[in-house]
Amino acid sequence: MSHMTYLEASVVGLIQGVSELFPVSSLGHNVLIPALFGGSWATDLSVSRAESPYLAFIVGLHVATAIALLIYFWRDWVRIIGGFFSSIRDRRIETVDQKLAWMIILASIPVGLVGVTFEHTFRVLFGKPVRAAIFLIVNGLILFAAEKFRTRKSLAADAAIASASELSGPRAAPRARAADATVAGATAGGAATLAGPGTGATVHPVAMHASGQRAVRQQEAARAIQADTRLTKIGYVEGLIIGSAQILALLAGISRDGVAMVTGMFRGLSRADAARFSFLLSTPVIFAAGFLKVGDLFGPLGNGIRGQVLVASILSGVGAYVSVRFLVKYFQTRTLTPFAIYCVVFGLASAVYLSVK
Repeated sequence: MSHMTYLEASVVGLIQGVSELFPVSSLGHNVLIPALFGGSWATDLSVSRAESPYLAFIVGLHVATAIALLIYFWRDWVRIIGGFFSSIRDRRIETVDQKLAWMIILASIPVGLVGVTFEHTFRVLFGKPVRAAIFLIVNGLILFAAEKFRTRKSLAADAAIASASELSGPRAAPRARAADATVAGATAGGAATLAGPGTGATVHPVAMHASGQRAVRQQEAARAIQADTRLTKIGYVEGLIIGSAQILALLAGISRDGVAMVTGMFRGLSRADAARFSFLLSTPVIFAAGFLKVGDLFGPLGNGIRGQVLVASILSGVGAYVSVRFLVKYFQTRTLTPFAIYCVVFGLASAVYLSVK
């Protein structure tokens, strides 16, 4: 694999980072794209070959994707990890952070066991381009069904969150809005004069902008805690069911985050909470998958491509970080339908092209 080009590595890295978090299957894309390009791409970048160096390459990129998730959710993971250790120290599970930590651990066990045991079998049987295209169509139909057949409980959860946001909006961010207004005034006049006639006190626009940013971060942290409180109310069994759905992602073309999110919605979670839980569940699973394979890249399989691995990892990490920032906000108000349409159209077109070429 010493002839893998930087272009190939860059394309694969970017696709991995973006498609891992979008509900469109990163493995499916990494199987299909080389086959669609053809030529050296199809021969060099095949996951179904025995001891595939390409598989080690793309799974190794999962480490960069997981790091991006950790960076975005770092405050949440500090709380969750703290909850895990405090539950061991206190020998009880009571707080939201403690409960969520154990929910994530329990929910990750099924996919971990199945992945370690059957990864090779799934890859050989289903890591073929046409089969990946078919499963991508199936993935699209799953996403479509999630929106078409939303449960009343899930819809009610969406409505409750929207209502709470509207009610708390005017009171939740007065500091941020005041800071923005002060910054605007300061920009026009050179400085912002604080309340209190005759004080002569002024605040630099940059300082007030920083205050506004802190207020926004505090508001985001509060919303995250509220979301985690709702997640822990579903219980360990429901969390285990949602986590087990990730097993389907061993089929190239089925999205890990997509099926976890869909299962969460069918179990009564709001769309935003289902997305958040799927991202939190993905982090340890992606890390584990990456570390299992990344060691191969330091052996003979990595000879001649370590520079390409570095470039691909950077692109994968950046793509994943930008994607999760976008998706967290996107799923607060929008649906899975566009991704469903994309998967069906791209999967169908790929299946037809690969069948007739």
